[in-house]
Amino acid sequence: MAYRLIDFDYELPAELIAQVPVEPRSASRLLHVDGLRHEDRAFRDLPSLLREGDLLVFNDTRVIKARVLAEKETGGKVELLVERIVADDEAWAQLRASHSPKPGAVLRLAAGARARVIARDDRFYRLAFEGTGPLAAWLERYGELPLPPYIARSAEPADATRYQTIYAHVPGAVAAPTAGLHFDEDLLAVLAARGVAHAFVTLHVGAGTFLPVPHEDLTRHRMHREWYTLPAATVAAVAAARARGGRVVAVGTTTLRALESAALAEGGPRAGSAETVLFITPGFQFAIVDRLLTNFHLPKSTLLMLVSAFAGYDAIRAAYAHAIAARYRFFSYGDALLLERDSAAGAGH
Repeated sequence: MAYRLIDFDYELPAELIAQVPVEPRSASRLLHVDGLRHEDRAFRDLPSLLREGDLLVFNDTRVIKARVLAEKETGGKVELLVERIVADDEAWAQLRASHSPKPGAVLRLAAGARARVIARDDRFYRLAFEGTGPLAAWLERYGELPLPPYIARSAEPADATRYQTIYAHVPGAVAAPTAGLHFDEDLLAVLAARGVAHAFVTLHVGAGTFLPVPHEDLTRHRMHREWYTLPAATVAAVAAARARGGRVVAVGTTTLRALESAALAEGGPRAGSAETVLFITPGFQFAIVDRLLTNFHLPKSTLLMLVSAFAGYDAIRAAYAHAIAARYRFFSYGDALLLERDSAAGAGH
């Protein structure tokens, strides 16, 4: 079947969009989806749904303070959302302004710094920064945490820790890998005691993850680029899990994209760093990931297409309809799903 954008739409009551996280982290709900069967659980039940020898793979990216307020030389207000830092004084960013600045335009920033537009690629602008010193450090001091657009409030002090996973380590993301937000130290300790192994990838989630898909014909969609690293230790951990009959469980769509991108790029996966533009839609054959932990995703989004490819289109439609009826909390600060891979979506292990 050739799917179109409209096939990934659904109606969501606004009150189900989580505006704040639950406490503690592992107190969120978990919907276990296996084909057309689903079961309501608590996230702290996760260890009972895994077995000794399984491997959890986490994304250890850390969200940077990527939202910056600026001003044009004419006085107009501009909001920058840094997409990706490419040098100490250069970055790609989205700009929100009444009139889009053209190449050569200069934006005034805090503490006397400036940003000059040097190129544009569709929705993204390449900016050269002056007077900031190393840009990552400047953002940490003068930037703001970029909460997703569907959270209808400004970032608060608590978000500085709550919108990071507890294992966030490598700065560079502008959105959190939200499936990992449910894990706390107590839950990780229980998993380790059960004999569940863990490993890490790094994929810096870009602002493009929130961009709408502009075409009904999905073959016309161009994915934004995201940088990832697959460590040698993780490649070894995947091989060891396979050898002992364990299952590879990706914590989040970002982890899955890193693992499956590496498998496609190298026929491995093999360790290394690269950019991914992998666009996963139904029919994709998964080579690495056996199970996926994820949050609920926006209507008509590439991530909803990804989970539909993984668990099965009909399975996801049924699971989302159940979650809405059962009043699950949606999106970044919402509840989670544990998805079993559809038998048609890759070779079994």
